[in-house]
Amino acid sequence: MRRWAFFLRPGWLALFVVVMAFAYLCFTVLAPWQLGKNTKTSRENDQIAYSLTADPVPVTTLLPQQNSSAVDDQWRRVTATGHYLPDAQVLARLRVVDGDPAYEVLVPFAVDGGPTVLVNRGYAKPEQGSQVPPIDPAPGGTVTITARLRDSEQVAADKKPMRAESFEQVYSINTAQVSALTGVPLTGSYLQLVEDQPGGLGVIPLPHLDAGPFLSYGIQWIAFGIIAPIGLGYFVYSEIRQRRLEKAAAAAAAAAPPAPLTAEQKIADRYGRRR
Repeated sequence: MRRWAFFLRPGWLALFVVVMAFAYLCFTVLAPWQLGKNTKTSRENDQIAYSLTADPVPVTTLLPQQNSSAVDDQWRRVTATGHYLPDAQVLARLRVVDGDPAYEVLVPFAVDGGPTVLVNRGYAKPEQGSQVPPIDPAPGGTVTITARLRDSEQVAADKKPMRAESFEQVYSINTAQVSALTGVPLTGSYLQLVEDQPGGLGVIPLPHLDAGPFLSYGIQWIAFGIIAPIGLGYFVYSEIRQRRLEKAAAAAAAAAPPAPLTAEQKIADRYGRRR
């Protein structure tokens, strides 16, 4: 055990801990994080691609009840006949559309013979920096709309709804939060209007069908998690090998006969060395 005692020194112990912790994070946090994003992006791309060719269906086939959600049918086009509830209109603030800041306009829509759903009417660009622009009211009476199903977003952390410029405003399109804010029951999924719809504003474009770099990033983190312990093993091997070479050299030097003294060394030993 004494031969391996040098591995108990603080420097080596710290290196072991850092490498093992890094490898653990690679396999349990970093790689799954990127691979999960790749799975989500690929799934969303498949849903968008399917929605481009699939015929619209009545919203009640996918959201039959007031508490319904349609996670597996995001981006699917649906039709709905009913009427807007303009008194419960809400703005989603700090949104970005085509690289520009925007407000997205949300209003509940009561479906005839079905649930009440939240409808994203589209976007309006702010004026004079961040001021809410004039927004045309949603039409009254019964209308038929075509829209895309969207998943409810996660509530933005530490950002509570606010009232500003005569509008209730939120930071994320979360149907549960909007329902609590307006007092109107809403389904778990919401609708995003397509072009040329009653009550529509600026049309929010579809995301680009790009898988992104997440798969390669995930594979890289797996590779890093493998390489780190291998690198540590190489350093351990190199240290052991170097110590063995030094020990062998010291043993060889001790076993070798002393070299004969030169004439100068003999004179120096007899009469002393010059200073």
